[in-house]
Amino acid sequence: MKVLIIGEDPATIETISLAFEFRWPNAKLVFTNKGVEGAELVEKEPFDIVILDTDMPETDGMAVLQEIRLFSDVPMIILTGSSEQTAIIKGLELGADDCLTKPFEPMVLLARVKSVLRRSHMPELKEDEEPLVCDGLVIDFASREITHNGKAAKLTPTEWNLLRCLVRNKGRLIPYQVLWEKAWGSAEPDNVPAIRTCVWRLRAKLGDMASSPSIIMGERGVGYRFVGLG
Repeated sequence: MKVLIIGEDPATIETISLAFEFRWPNAKLVFTNKGVEGAELVEKEPFDIVILDTDMPETDGMAVLQEIRLFSDVPMIILTGSSEQTAIIKGLELGADDCLTKPFEPMVLLARVKSVLRRSHMPELKEDEEPLVCDGLVIDFASREITHNGKAAKLTPTEWNLLRCLVRNKGRLIPYQVLWEKAWGSAEPDNVPAIRTCVWRLRAKLGDMASSPSIIMGERGVGYRFVGLG
């Protein structure tokens, strides 16, 4: 396993290092305290997961996350010192697969890393599954690619797993708890804001207007359903 850790706080870096040494002693950890350098490393080298501490005095950590998501769907966990829902939701909106507030327990971090990695390596739909095509939108399950009006859209592992769950159950209303279990890999029914944020990102990448959606429909207080591509 190759892990990129981006952050400036020595105590946080040490906590992450000790946690990985305990659980995955053979993991290769790459460190940088510069956000720009971190983004460049992701572009040049393959990583299994990136852990980004967004609280960097010299760098806007959220901007680093946004920059990486322009060219990579590498699994990412962000760390934040803010417990405000707005900060967590912003990170998820920008493409983080998970978010931990500081301080955090090392075992909780390891559990989140394991969950994100499991989601990113989940088996695909059957290779003979026909792509969904309609009005300039193509969802290709065999290659895990989405093309909208000729432009490829990158999906994070969480976004892909959520979309896959919805598509496999086309027409059925899927409750929030089921969506969370399928996309995030754990039972946490109270995290509705994170689900809504992920659906919002999916709609944007599918060209499905949030103000008048026609592909992914929601029922307030219950869940979402995939209606189809027409």
